[in-house]
Amino acid sequence: MDDTVEKIKEYTRALARELQVKGLMNVQYAVRNDIIYVLEENPRASRTVPFVSKAIGVPLVKIATRVMLGKSLHELGFTEEVEMHHVAVKEAVFPFNRFPGVDAVLGPEMKSTGEVMGLGYGFGIAFAKSQLAAGQFLPTGGMVFLSVRNQDKRAVVFMAKKIIDLGFSIVSTRGTARILRQNDIEVREVAKLHEGRPHVIDLLKNEEIQLLIITSAGNASSRDQRSIRSYAVLHGIPLITTLSGAQASISGIEALKKRGMRVKALQEYVE
Repeated sequence: MDDTVEKIKEYTRALARELQVKGLMNVQYAVRNDIIYVLEENPRASRTVPFVSKAIGVPLVKIATRVMLGKSLHELGFTEEVEMHHVAVKEAVFPFNRFPGVDAVLGPEMKSTGEVMGLGYGFGIAFAKSQLAAGQFLPTGGMVFLSVRNQDKRAVVFMAKKIIDLGFSIVSTRGTARILRQNDIEVREVAKLHEGRPHVIDLLKNEEIQLLIITSAGNASSRDQRSIRSYAVLHGIPLITTLSGAQASISGIEALKKRGMRVKALQEYVE
């Protein structure tokens, strides 16, 4: 991971020099199998700039403006990267709860209506704070509903064991439950919506489920999953729709259970 970050820094400097950028620029990268891809580069500011400025305690827009007007970074006293001793997590805010019946699954379209920040001295607690700021509070106990697509079933085994270790119980529909049982993980099986009752929404109505982790194949997801996601969003039940999001959430829950939520002013992180 450290090697990847260093390469991204190297590529960014090379792009800025080659394009002769003076001021701010925004580069979007994607990393897959340790290969770094440049998606796009824009010689302008972006929504990321105020986030980074707050995270490191440096007014980047003011500095960039003075550079564009002819000042050098040396003259402005900003010649080295800021070393952070904390973690900053940016989370998107979605308006799904304003539109009853709308499916909460994510895709390539821009659906967010804002962004929030979570700060902490570890990734887990910073992520948990970002979720709280976005209106989704991660539970520290109760029951987790797990339902994952076929390509995620192997990865969900380790995740499920961690969930059990954190003191939760698990409920799943037949396919995911079978995989978990094959790996000696205790799970309660529940019917799909079209299979009879009690089904998942019945458990949600009875407030038996505190967290849902549902991954799907996007637009090909079943009508059952769309109904479950819509119900969860409408009633404020924490919902996670990606494997990476689930892993981050488990880290957040673990941090909450170990250390709890502590509040500090932004200035205390960047002094």
